[in-house]
Amino acid sequence: MSLYPIGFFDSGVGGITLWKSIKSLLPNENTIYLSDSKNCPYGIKSANEIDEICFNNTKFLIEKKCKIIVVACNTATTNSISKLRDEFKIPFIGIEPAIKPAALKTKTKKIGVLATKGTLMSNLFAETSSDYKEDVTFINTHAVGLVELIENGNSEKDLNLLLIKYLKPMLEKRIDQLVLGCTHYPLIKKSIKKIIGDKINIIDCNRAVALQTKKILDLYNLLNTNKKDLPKHYFFNSGEDNSTIRKVLENKYEIFKFES
Repeated sequence: MSLYPIGFFDSGVGGITLWKSIKSLLPNENTIYLSDSKNCPYGIKSANEIDEICFNNTKFLIEKKCKIIVVACNTATTNSISKLRDEFKIPFIGIEPAIKPAALKTKTKKIGVLATKGTLMSNLFAETSSDYKEDVTFINTHAVGLVELIENGNSEKDLNLLLIKYLKPMLEKRIDQLVLGCTHYPLIKKSIKKIIGDKINIIDCNRAVALQTKKILDLYNLLNTNKKDLPKHYFFNSGEDNSTIRKVLENKYEIFKFES
């Protein structure tokens, strides 16, 4: 089973930032990535809808003989990962906003969290952030429309206008840490940096999740140690437009159709 692929799914191209981190740390691993852009964004859907989508995505990746599944979406993780673990006999890796490292680093005791409604309203996020609420103030912002802009590859002007709308109130409240609570957001880190400057630390969870993936694969004796064969990477998209995923992948991989 060690030669079987690592499976990933997200509501679109956001999880590719996480895929790149894991690919860099585990260069021997074969991978299958499912971009469910047809159902993007997950963050505005009901809990039951998200569960159904996550179950369908998981079944597809299991059919492709994935040995572990990375739920490369904050909304899907916070809403559905416990149910996925109960239903399927396969290891799952989830992601959640990097609240703990931000809380440990902050000096102003003000932390900005940019995320989707699904993540901010979840029990998991509430539990994680409540551990630090006595010492830290969280400025949580539901970034409506940001994922759609990224998925549609809209203009830099439109993106900047939306980012200013969401980030300016955080700056006025003197945050010194900004948690990116969606895997799409690292794709626009440069644009965010232009607005908030160098004094505010931007945190995402990609490196930590990559390390956790390696740890779990090692625990189950599933690490691929084969260095003779080049790893294979397959990408599937449930949407009709492949232009954004091709751009993020720098046109290096073929994109296959996923019928959700």
